[in-house]
Formats: sequence, C-alpha cells, structure tokens
Amino acid sequence: MVTRSTASDAATVRSPVRTAALVVSIVFLLVGVLGFIPGVTTNYDSMTFAGHHSDAQLLGVFQVSVLHNIVHLLFGLAGLAIARTVSGARTYLIGGGAVYLILWLYGLVVGQASAANFVPLNSADDWLHLGLGIGMIAIGLITGRFGKGAKS
Repeated sequence: MVTRSTASDAATVRSPVRTAALVVSIVFLLVGVLGFIPGVTTNYDSMTFAGHHSDAQLLGVFQVSVLHNIVHLLFGLAGLAIARTVSGARTYLIGGGAVYLILWLYGLVVGQASAANFVPLNSADDWLHLGLGIGMIAIGLITGRFGKGAKS
C-alpha cells in the first residue's frame, strides 16, 4: 500500500538551513554554559563580569568574562527563536556571520588592554570570530539554496 505525504508531513521535514542554524545555536548555548564551568574554563576564579581584566579562558585559550558567556547564551537563544523559518534561519546565519566579522575587525582595532575591550577579546577570540563570520555566512548561503522550503 502506497501512502501519500501530506502537508503536515512536509512541515516536519527540516530544511538544511534551519538544521544548520539549529546546530550553530546549540553550539553557542553550549559554549556559553561551558564558560561558567571551572576546569573547562581555566583561571575561573579570576573571571570578571566584563572588561579586559578577566584572566579566565575557555579551554585555556579564549578569554571570557561573565558578559562574554551571557552573550554566547543570548546568541544561541536568539538562533533558536529566529530559526523557526527558513528565512529566519538564513538571516540568523548570514546576519550573525556579519556580526562576527565586525567583532573580528573590532578585536583587531581595539587594543587588548584598552577599556574599550569590554567583552573581553584576545587574539584567539579574534581569529575564531573571523572563522565564525566566514563560516556562518557560507553555511547560510549554501544551505539556504537547498531543500523544498528554501524559498519560504
């Protein structure tokens, strides 16, 4: 017996761009949570709320603060909320990628010991932001072209 697919069956199939945005969102949520875990974050006891004086480092590499971790959590939550549609997922990935490219430039221009380095950012963060920016934009453009729901 052959069954026909219904509109509700099609609605349950997640488009590639929505799946990608969901994965990216979950990674940001995970990074935000891990930033609050001693051991995963070295020098945890020296973490400040904001500013370049925080010596805490996620995975011993990426400088973090309470604000930095909260931003990761909020960015992940925003992705979960926005990526409910194909166009929202595409916007999250491409727009978020653009934000990360701006953060990369910001990190290059602002001195690490500057009061303007309030997030805080170190060289490892800067280069990660470049990779995230390029990667998120590429994923948004590439996956946004596939799947039946890509036009909605």
